Amino acid sequence: MATKPIAQTVEGETEQQAPAQAQPRSVRVVLLALMIAMLLAMLDNMIIGTAMPTIVGELGGLEHLSWVVTAYTLATAASTPIWGKLGDMFGRKGVFLGSIVLFLIGSALSGMAQDMGQLIGFRAVQGLGAGGLMVGVMAIIGDLIPPRDRGKYQGMMAGIMALAMIGGPLVGGSITDHWGWRWAFYINLPLGVVALAMLATVLHLPRKERAAGTRIDLLGAALLTLGITAIVLVTTWGGTEYAWGSATIVGLAVGGVVALAAFLFVETRASDPIMPLHIFRSRNFTLMSVIGFLTGFVMFGAVLFLPLFQQSVQGASATNSGLLLLPMLLSMMVVSLVVGRVTTSSGKYKIFPIIGGALMVVGLYLLSTMDTGTTRLTSGVYMAVLGAGMGFLMQITMLVAQNSVEMKDMGVASSSTTLFRTLGSSFGVAIMGALFNHQVQHEMAARGGAGGSQLTERSAQLDAASLAKLPAALREAYQHAVAAGTHSAFLVGSAVAVLGFVLAFFVKEVALRGAGATKKDGSVEDSAPKVAEAV
Repeated sequence: MATKPIAQTVEGETEQQAPAQAQPRSVRVVLLALMIAMLLAMLDNMIIGTAMPTIVGELGGLEHLSWVVTAYTLATAASTPIWGKLGDMFGRKGVFLGSIVLFLIGSALSGMAQDMGQLIGFRAVQGLGAGGLMVGVMAIIGDLIPPRDRGKYQGMMAGIMALAMIGGPLVGGSITDHWGWRWAFYINLPLGVVALAMLATVLHLPRKERAAGTRIDLLGAALLTLGITAIVLVTTWGGTEYAWGSATIVGLAVGGVVALAAFLFVETRASDPIMPLHIFRSRNFTLMSVIGFLTGFVMFGAVLFLPLFQQSVQGASATNSGLLLLPMLLSMMVVSLVVGRVTTSSGKYKIFPIIGGALMVVGLYLLSTMDTGTTRLTSGVYMAVLGAGMGFLMQITMLVAQNSVEMKDMGVASSSTTLFRTLGSSFGVAIMGALFNHQVQHEMAARGGAGGSQLTERSAQLDAASLAKLPAALREAYQHAVAAGTHSAFLVGSAVAVLGFVLAFFVKEVALRGAGATKKDGSVEDSAPKVAEAV
């Protein structure tokens, strides 16, 4: 008997229709391949970060070091909505496989780079592919599994994120020390080939045919790319490469706003827009996009400053920096898993963004109270509270967003939600970072005098080696300054999280697709189509 395709989603499927039932063995294989692809996208920057000193030592070009990360981030953010739309237009499978191939080509070329210029260019190619990995994973899962059953797999996604953040620095350091920095890129190749082979043979999604006369929205794509690029550069360069009030930053900000305004105008007139604005007519989708932005703002700010506080103030080792976040990441993973199971069994979800928003506010406020006398146990408890809040929000935002659009818009819904979270992380790092730097420099000037001001004039973040060489008085002053800086950063993060908590009350609990057939009177039957138990 022929194996039934995993999903049969077709253009024009209505919002009430659920993805077709899947075969158990196929689901397990495809989900494993999707998790490998997600791991590739999330692990890359974590591994490369620990290899950067060695790369600079061999290739030179220290003045261009930041572009190795910036090029990847820009390409990923700018290409995310385009990959989502291409999947909706031409079919998810081919587009997703193409993004994996592009990511692997970028990885191989980056490993062969002979100078910093080549490495930056090849990292951009890698980032273009990475933009399609996360979107493809989310959209294919959206095609594969009805929202009612999708909650079961939330813990897997949170687990992948935790694995990347904890294992990335460890793996990167080990690979660099024993095999050389080029293998930090080459390690992607065998994993990617395995994922490609599994998906090519087992994933069966129908090829979508474009309607006659439909054209790719090239102008909209170009304007959106320009707008996103300008915004990411503003948040990346502002306060570091250039002053916030400099002509470069102001010009980028104005250019970004103009490009995005023109993009919105073009999208209202395009026959097949790259980001259909009608998806924002759904209150739930718009709310989840904003809440996702705020979650990204808070999460990546915490990931940046928590290890810095623990290393500079609490004297933790920088070698296993990923382990410093273990209380937050484990809490996030466990809560996300429980939330997914409860959502699947009950079909209810509105309470989770509310609880998550409240815990994020409390967790960030607690973190803002840390000082030079805070123990690692206490900071670990505070991190666990914040992690629990993110566990309630991380996957539920994507679940509700996907449930709020028709199946034909699954790709753009997934890419838009991912894009908002990415932009939130950029703004979070920039704004919290600016506050941190300002407060550290102010405290160092007050406590350390002229010597303290000179010490943090170029950078408010000192590595462990530099910190160890300081006189005791300056070292103590710097520890107090870092504590003051993290206080300001987390206090602002807590205030931002309050907005997410308030918005969560306006989420409307719409029945999840797959929870039952929709009757003529609008009610939902309780006879959910059974989707394969996977993993």
